[in-house]
Amino acid sequence: MLYVVGQLSGVTQLGDVVYVVCTRSSIIKTFTDTLSPLADIHVEGMYNPTDIVVSRDDRQLYLADWPYSIWRVLVDDQSSYVKWLTDDIFDSHSFRVDKLSVTSQGLLVTSSQYPPHLREYSTTDKRLLRVVRMPRYVAELYHGVKTTRGTFLICHHGAPLNRHAVSELFSCYNIKYYTP
Repeated sequence: MLYVVGQLSGVTQLGDVVYVVCTRSSIIKTFTDTLSPLADIHVEGMYNPTDIVVSRDDRQLYLADWPYSIWRVLVDDQSSYVKWLTDDIFDSHSFRVDKLSVTSQGLLVTSSQYPPHLREYSTTDKRLLRVVRMPRYVAELYHGVKTTRGTFLICHHGAPLNRHAVSELFSCYNIKYYTP
């Protein structure tokens, strides 16, 4: 049995390596897939990671650093990391970085800040690809993923029964696409 000291906030895996982040820590803990410890990755400047995902296409780790930053760490050169999207890109009054997921085109960022919404960014050039606004029945947004069909699955709390739920949003919903 393995214990990680700290409040866990995210886990992801690439091949036989598991990556774990804890709240209020600048360290990414790494383990084999049998949970034997490997060397930690220190991301100097990261303060409060709330999630971690890996892109298998570009072999990059992406970390949500609450409230307004996203870090990128190269898996093959763990000393190579950068504050990838920063608070100057996000409008702090209407956006907060909470959770992440990888899409076929980039990185999907969940923001629970009112009004709750999703933003998809290109991992090649940081370009904002789309913003997905939530229906009125979504009071709190916890996480979102994009399906292979182009719809969005969201974990949320809200109407009609004032409960936690998973809902599917179709691409015809309130989505604003951005073009260069």
